[in-house]
Amino acid sequence: MSASDNRKIVLVTRQTRLQALVARYQTLGQAKFYLEHLGADFSDYLREDEAYAASLRIVAETLQAWGRYQIIDRDYLANYIFAGDDIVVALGQDGLVANTLKYLNGQPLLGVNPEPRRWDGVLLPFEPAQLKSVLQGVARGNRATSRVTMAEARLSDGQVLRAVNELFIGPKTHASALYDIEFQGMREAQSSSGLIVSTGMGSTAWLKSIVTGAVGMAQAVGQPQGKEEQGDYRPLPWDADHLVFAVREPFGSRASQTTLRYGEIGASDTLTLRSRMPENGVIFSDGMEADFLQFTAGIEARVGLCATQGMLVN
Repeated sequence: MSASDNRKIVLVTRQTRLQALVARYQTLGQAKFYLEHLGADFSDYLREDEAYAASLRIVAETLQAWGRYQIIDRDYLANYIFAGDDIVVALGQDGLVANTLKYLNGQPLLGVNPEPRRWDGVLLPFEPAQLKSVLQGVARGNRATSRVTMAEARLSDGQVLRAVNELFIGPKTHASALYDIEFQGMREAQSSSGLIVSTGMGSTAWLKSIVTGAVGMAQAVGQPQGKEEQGDYRPLPWDADHLVFAVREPFGSRASQTTLRYGEIGASDTLTLRSRMPENGVIFSDGMEADFLQFTAGIEARVGLCATQGMLVN
């Protein structure tokens, strides 16, 4: 085996829906009772769990034959230290790939689809049986990759959070977000339901839904529309050289303004936000609400492009 083939593989896994329910209700029987009591199809949970286990066995056998490897659950990603020459494999859904990518610093990441009949897998181009040959190609540097631009929020208390799809900044509960916003020389106090900062990868998801909703509302109330507002929305490429921020439901009043509603954050730009929320202000990324930073009164967040790009293996 060559030195390149001896690079360590880190496999990131996640619980299936059934495993999460068993962990919650202690036994398989109690999990089954809970699901069937709600009228859910327990057999579908079993099929998903069995398919994931079968794929995991194939992947584990490949890694055992490879040599150096480690398996970690996604819940431990935030505390795991990746080596610079690690090759990372994510076995799960698209969300697991995105959640893993933001903890890497340029290491190649392979997305493996555990059940192609169930998951479309935009970020999961490989099946378990293909892993051996793909790993060899990555280790020898002859496998194509795609660069992925990430967003980054840096707080005044030193904490940092990255995002592969988007950052959400706003209230933890259904309440108004209060903050000061500053961008490209403009500054104002705002009250809204929060804002998102989207990457190119995220521009096909949450950002698109915000734009779609805004266009629909404008049409419903008869507001004049420009070309972009008429539906000519184009998602950004994954390696876009800028981010996009959008304020959700800005509310104008004597104490709050609505001028800074949407903008592009380039390499030389910083979006600065200062919280005026005494409690429940948060920042989370990529839909992981449980993994958040506190954004309460007095904390400043500086948001911009992450210096590191993610690397997805094609």
